[in-house]
Amino acid sequence: MTPEEQALANQAQVASPSYRLAAKDSDFILGDSMRGVRFLMEYAKAEEALRAWGVRSTLVVFGSARVGADGEGRHSYWYEQARQFGRLASERGGAFKGSPGEPRDNVIATGGGPGIMQAANQGAHEAGAPSIGFNVTLPHEQFPNPWSTPELTFQFHYFAMRKMHLAMRANALVVFPGGFGTLDELFEILTLRQTGKAPPIPIVLFDEAYWRSVVNFDALIEHGMVKASDMDLFAFADDAETVWTKLLEGGLKPGADIE
Repeated sequence: MTPEEQALANQAQVASPSYRLAAKDSDFILGDSMRGVRFLMEYAKAEEALRAWGVRSTLVVFGSARVGADGEGRHSYWYEQARQFGRLASERGGAFKGSPGEPRDNVIATGGGPGIMQAANQGAHEAGAPSIGFNVTLPHEQFPNPWSTPELTFQFHYFAMRKMHLAMRANALVVFPGGFGTLDELFEILTLRQTGKAPPIPIVLFDEAYWRSVVNFDALIEHGMVKASDMDLFAFADDAETVWTKLLEGGLKPGADIE
């Protein structure tokens, strides 16, 4: 059989999806049986990039995507304070890397989208420091804000892996006003802290009046759902400078002080 005849003879075999290299077969990789592998890939891709940038620890900022710099009521204030916090925390926390091999600490990390997330990334950018955006795919697409460091701007399919990356390097959590998503992220970290599944990192809720109006902490204690001592898991602050002070009081160490 000539080479030409051979090529014609096995066309069906070569064209079959089963003949594709597994690593290049998108139908296979995106199939149900590879869900665990995709989960691992989402972990590994972000992990590799963060290590390459020397990111040892982060300061995670949560808050509403619906808050804008020109928003009504308290919205513009929340945005500006998140922006100021992103800047001062980047300047004081250790996000700047000195000599080769020196790690970055307390790098601002957000969910990568608009609103409060954008404000915190913007503040870090204005300080000249890198910051992280952990985006997630949504039915109505979320697009990354323009202020997170491009090489540290990620996109996740799985909320669980995104949450893991947000939590695993966190030296502290700052939670600005937000809705369901912000509440979800806040209470997940509080639960991990309450149960001892996460290290004792400081947690600061921004704008005490807002948080006390949307969460009746006293009722939780009154009904025996939480202990009064559980309120020590977090503190309140009403401006960016006080947030930083509360983080330091809660045990946060700037990069230069981390051994």
